Amino acid sequence: MQMRQYHDLEWGTPLHDSRALFELLSLELMQSGLSWRTILHKRQGFIRAFHNFDPHVVMTLDAEGDGLLSDPSIIRNRRKIQAVIDNAEAIVALENRGISFNEYVWQFVNHESITNQVTDYTQSPCQSPISITMSKSMKRDGFSFVGPVVVYSFMEAAGLVNDHESSCFRWAQLAQGSQSASQGLQA
Repeated sequence: MQMRQYHDLEWGTPLHDSRALFELLSLELMQSGLSWRTILHKRQGFIRAFHNFDPHVVMTLDAEGDGLLSDPSIIRNRRKIQAVIDNAEAIVALENRGISFNEYVWQFVNHESITNQVTDYTQSPCQSPISITMSKSMKRDGFSFVGPVVVYSFMEAAGLVNDHESSCFRWAQLAQGSQSASQGLQA
């Protein structure tokens, strides 16, 4: 039920709220090596532990001192927790330069969702030239745990890329007003 609701209501929907984008990036990096079901099951714990993903608060957290490493309601991986904290700091640094996280991530797709022609989700790519470029840029800008695969998963979740199967009702709903796949796969 939770997975279906996430698919039907959230996954792939273009998201333009910087806080919500930070949440999705954090959840995607936490998911690395785990199932998405596990992450969804712990989502409320993440929201609580990371103060509703307010980057100004998260950047001040200490993984050990604030009890994050001992909190069973979240994934207790030191590297991943530290990456969420580092990423909050990077987002605040962007804001200090006058760039919202929303503006930052959407620039990589020219502010328009990319719609791919996926007939079988198992054939979806796990990265793209854009996710590779975005990953490199994010690392230069102080983000952590943002390899091209994590970034591509984030792009799918946040609606920068529509990788719903073309037979899925959500594909058609989200395909309106997006770039073609051939435009999106160019670096």
